[in-house]
Amino acid sequence: MRIMLVTDAWEPQVNGVVRTLKRTIKECEELGHEFEVVSPSDGFKTLPLVTYPEIRLAMFAKKKVEARFLAFEPDAVHIVTEGPLGWTMRGICLKHKMPFTSSYHTRFPEYVSARFPIPLSWGYAYVKEFHKYSGRVMVTTQSMIDELTSHGFKNIAQWSRGVDTEMFNPARRSEDFEPYKGLARPIWLNVGRVAVEKSLDEFLELDLPGTKVIVGDGPAREDLMERFPDAVFPGTKFDTELGEYFANSDVFVFPSKTDTFGLVNLEAMAAGIPVAAYPVPGPKDIIVGSNAGFVNDDLKKACMDCLTVEPGMPRKYAEQFSWRRCGEEFVENLEPLPVPERKRFWQRFRRLRRKKPVTGE
Repeated sequence: MRIMLVTDAWEPQVNGVVRTLKRTIKECEELGHEFEVVSPSDGFKTLPLVTYPEIRLAMFAKKKVEARFLAFEPDAVHIVTEGPLGWTMRGICLKHKMPFTSSYHTRFPEYVSARFPIPLSWGYAYVKEFHKYSGRVMVTTQSMIDELTSHGFKNIAQWSRGVDTEMFNPARRSEDFEPYKGLARPIWLNVGRVAVEKSLDEFLELDLPGTKVIVGDGPAREDLMERFPDAVFPGTKFDTELGEYFANSDVFVFPSKTDTFGLVNLEAMAAGIPVAAYPVPGPKDIIVGSNAGFVNDDLKKACMDCLTVEPGMPRKYAEQFSWRRCGEEFVENLEPLPVPERKRFWQRFRRLRRKKPVTGE
């Protein structure tokens, strides 16, 4: 199929959504599908996101996006995010009566409420309106299906995740435990965006033996470095070096309550490291029953319990998660036009374009 994917989250952003999209596209392309990705980095006029100036939002993009839609002639459209590009593509699909699917990557109302004094009900009204006409709303876990169903969402489908078991591997653990040489153990690791909605202060406030390490960058990093001088903040790491940070730690701590999955949890498990988290959607779906970590409202207890996890169990559990299956699920969840209707649909638009071409300014 020819798949148009529209996302407000894309490179140079570094997060689980972008990693998931890029790996899903790779797997789907290997299965023979073709993609047209529309993102803020495509030359649109952009504005910085409030409190996240490094994240750019594409504005006034309708004509250019519509021109690309008509030129690509997709068999299916997937809208990834509820940002300006997402709303733009949603409007184009409704205008042309093109079916589309969408996905829900972040507990958006909780995310916004963590940063601004906005009631949760307003946030849910916003996302419900956005996804209202989506043929399928893809979410990561059964907990998210249950949660969104309770808020009145319809047509929800599960789209799980995979993990790179080569990059994240216990074999990257070294005898001198680089990159933590000289630090008191155990090493309590967190990897991701250093931002208020990740609840990192709740992790850093815990009375734990050893050393807490926060790998990543974000708007809250300087404040947390000042408030918690005993913690280590090595910045953002990539590829092999990131794999070494995972494999040489002792416990991965995930205090976030706004993520819908937490890809880093699987990456830690693939590296052989148990995971401690709160019992919220995402972590409780991954961890409970896995023998690879613990969830508890008392995060310190979950952390200490992780020190008792049998070596080898986190890796064994993570090996069940395949990126190929993730790609297959994504394609299964799309709602393409039936082939005969698809042919008529685009023939009609070719006739219209010959009469009045769409230009992109």
